Amino acid sequence: MFVTFEGVDGSGKTTIMEALACELRAQGHKVCATREPGGSALGKSLRELLLHTETKITKRAELLLFLADRAEHVATVIKPALAAGQVVLCDRYIDSTLCYQGYGRGLELNELRFLNSVATANLFPDLTLVLDVPIEIGLKRALSRADSSNTCRFEQEALQFHAKVRQGYLEEAAISPRFRVVDASQAFSQVLASCRAHLLSHLASC
Repeated sequence: MFVTFEGVDGSGKTTIMEALACELRAQGHKVCATREPGGSALGKSLRELLLHTETKITKRAELLLFLADRAEHVATVIKPALAAGQVVLCDRYIDSTLCYQGYGRGLELNELRFLNSVATANLFPDLTLVLDVPIEIGLKRALSRADSSNTCRFEQEALQFHAKVRQGYLEEAAISPRFRVVDASQAFSQVLASCRAHLLSHLASC
């Protein structure tokens, strides 16, 4: 099973994914927990360039760098793990491109859908958990955990940009049955319980 975790910055998806990966392993499942950008050897270099460079990147160049990371990640990490019978949990995937580069940056959504399908060879998640949180709360969390030398470029965007990204997630979730939206403004234990319930329900149906 292939599960992705999505949401605005500071939504808590990384922490939730790591907690669920530990629980699944404790239950005897083989789990590949990975992330984008940076889930492959090439992706580690691309992650630093995409998230922490001070060099200005045009929005189309930014898009293509994310897609290059994704193509390598799918080919060298995700597909081999799925072929080996593992449960793959991924922190960000195709919907981050739609929401950040599409809804946020204003690139054309249908073009992004096509390019995502090319980069992934049409590999789509079985389940996508969107951790939804008001952007003010998410950014406060994100900035409180980051030191000044390691702040993500996207965390420095204007509130309007993040509002568009959040709206993008909600709109995408409304049109696809693979999405489950979780209220991530709740206490961690409640968010984890909701994500666990969705994940285990889907796993039982596979």
